Amino acid sequence: MNNFLTYILQDWQVNAETSSKSRFILLMFRLAQIIKSFPVPFSLLFLPYRFLYILIIDWILGIDLHWNTQIGANLQLHHGHALVINHDTIIGANCTIRHSTTIGNKKLPDGSYSSSPKIGNNVDIGANVVIIGSITIGDNAVIGAGSVVVKNVSESTVIAGNPARVIRSNNSTKLPVFDTIIMDDL
Repeated sequence: MNNFLTYILQDWQVNAETSSKSRFILLMFRLAQIIKSFPVPFSLLFLPYRFLYILIIDWILGIDLHWNTQIGANLQLHHGHALVINHDTIIGANCTIRHSTTIGNKKLPDGSYSSSPKIGNNVDIGANVVIIGSITIGDNAVIGAGSVVVKNVSESTVIAGNPARVIRSNNSTKLPVFDTIIMDDL
């Protein structure tokens, strides 16, 4: 039971300064991941919960955050509004995402779709950012507000603009990466 609570509350403390809405969104997100992992017949609870999750998070709160997106521990959401994250996106631990951000795939010239971005640990993403395509954002990167990112970003780099370009190297002390809580540990 302790591991269960630890897992669903893993984002709680880092969102203490953001909003109760951010805490609620991430609590429901982590709970959806847990319920889906239950063995049958308990996993049948997921169907009504999935409907409730989509109704509240997607339709009412305007956050497109699929329940099976891979997200590391301690995700911080600022304002939690107009956020779209493709379900194939991978987000590392200790990341910050601000409102009106889109992270996802893009349509290729042949009509197919690319894979989604892989975002490293300790990445800080500003408001109104678009990150699309089969790209990698390195650890400790900072993406300025309003940026459009369509190419790989090196670790410890500050980027901004449309299209995003390197502004400077981020030589600040790297933040520690806390252990990601894996559902298999529960």
